[in-house]
Amino acid sequence: MKISYNWLKWYVPEVVEANKLADVFAYHLCEVESVETMLDGDTIFDLNILPNRAHDLLSHQGVARELAGQLGIKFQDPTPLYKIPVSKPTKLVVDIQTQNCRRYMARIVRGVKIGPSPEWVVKHLASIGQRSINNVVDATNIVLFDCGQPTHAFDAKKLFSEKIIIRQACEDETMTTLDDKHVTLKPSDMVIADESEVLALAGVKGGTNAEVDDENTTDIILEVANFDPVSVRKTARRLNILTDAAKRFENDLSPEHCAYAMRELSATILEMCPDATFEDIVDVYPNPQEPRTLTFSLADVNKKLGSDLSIGEVETLLHRYGYQFTRESWAGEKGEGITLVVPALRLDLVGSHDMVEEIGRIYGYENIAPVIPNGIQTPVENTQYMQMCAARDRLLADGYSEVMTYAFTKKGIVEVARGAKGKEFLRTNLSDGLKTAYELNRLNAPLLGHDDTKMFEIGSVFPSLDGEEMHIAYADKKGVVESTLEAFTRELPLAPSTHPQEPKIESAKKFTPWSPYPFITRDVAVWVPLDTESTELMNLCKKYGTELLAREPRLFDQFTKGDKTSFAVRLVFQSHTKTLTDDEISPIMIALSGAIKDKGWEAR
Repeated sequence: MKISYNWLKWYVPEVVEANKLADVFAYHLCEVESVETMLDGDTIFDLNILPNRAHDLLSHQGVARELAGQLGIKFQDPTPLYKIPVSKPTKLVVDIQTQNCRRYMARIVRGVKIGPSPEWVVKHLASIGQRSINNVVDATNIVLFDCGQPTHAFDAKKLFSEKIIIRQACEDETMTTLDDKHVTLKPSDMVIADESEVLALAGVKGGTNAEVDDENTTDIILEVANFDPVSVRKTARRLNILTDAAKRFENDLSPEHCAYAMRELSATILEMCPDATFEDIVDVYPNPQEPRTLTFSLADVNKKLGSDLSIGEVETLLHRYGYQFTRESWAGEKGEGITLVVPALRLDLVGSHDMVEEIGRIYGYENIAPVIPNGIQTPVENTQYMQMCAARDRLLADGYSEVMTYAFTKKGIVEVARGAKGKEFLRTNLSDGLKTAYELNRLNAPLLGHDDTKMFEIGSVFPSLDGEEMHIAYADKKGVVESTLEAFTRELPLAPSTHPQEPKIESAKKFTPWSPYPFITRDVAVWVPLDTESTELMNLCKKYGTELLAREPRLFDQFTKGDKTSFAVRLVFQSHTKTLTDDEISPIMIALSGAIKDKGWEAR
């Protein structure tokens, strides 16, 4: 949300300088994405308002009220400044036919003159990256970014009659949005319509059927409404129409805010079109928002924050925000507390825990001294974790390596809702996945430098609908063995794992990506004099192996006969750019054979 510093000063003239305001936002409200200084001296803050406060902070008034409370300065309420137009009786009818519309306010304004907006309107919209369209459309946008309530204007003469219907769409009903996007609707979509056609997608986007026309529009219908957030979000996401209005509705807004927005919109239209005639407001509000209170204790606040606030300090913080409250007193540990009248716009305050967070945020977490909690808690041993550690230590000591295979399979008993194709079920055993992993590692044993492939896995399986079980399975050349973790560790001592067998990683080594191309192995067996070290043959192989030698030569066989020793070394070749062929490896082996003969050694 882009916030103009000059716009904020309409409501909080005593706010701190712009260069200090970023820290106030960052430490007490939200993340500041960017701060931009404009040529006219204004400063624009791009605030990352989180969803839990989107209902009241996606507006300049909302941010200004928050700053007034945070900084302890006066908020200048603009309501008394709005001119109330003289109103005449109306024949307009509003018919709500869906429970997804929680409130709908509308009024007809006749004799408007569509034209350019005043300079102050154009300037304010431009400061937050919005372009001016015409005075009526700009008025709805000013209200949106000023108080946070989406509004809309229809051309009254384009309606079939002076009756507005809010209903669910019919199957395959169509409309064209204001940006010329033709959409096909479903019954899950809510629309604004007359008795003939669809006028708008409720809470998302207006339509061309009742679009305000710069040349011909003289009578308009102002709309200020409140819609169900889930309904608006589903429609906006399904049709990929993501608007500023939809963003606010999907995060929920208080229906109580509609009356203020209608007053502000009417006053703005009156300022731009002073000769216009206003008719009475039609307000349909089936289920008014009930007043709410919540109670919290001072002891609970101090316990959860680690603070030492007095009841007077808490009341001072609440007074700064203009909260209405009464002090409470209880016997016992609860002691003193407060019953708070929750403001209609603060939909995020639902329980005492929310007030703990609110007080901590206002007071400032940096003002709370960090203190280590008193008392020593005795940790409770997790038996299953101890079993896993014992099993892991045992198998690592026996030369096994731990692996993790995929828990989703093509077949099983427990099905996953909306699972990936071919992975719709949870596994019933570890053996199937471990067999596949073992075979892949066995084939790559020369590249990995293993004489024998041994691996194990500890993980959850779902053999029935009753729940999961923890199993262990291990695989080697003899096959795969699987059992429950409890059965495997029945005779093992349960102690925290230290994993002394795990290799230490040297920090100087750097990761080298694996090659996606297959490797080639070659074995070299040589008779050498009895006093010759195997490292001499290894170094010779490395010298002639070129950059295609993928790993260190490995001695895999050695024996002595008479006055000679036989060394057998395995070489692994691999390229990072292509698949190797015999024609590329043969010259390397021929050069190596020549070097062996030059040493006076005999190839076997």
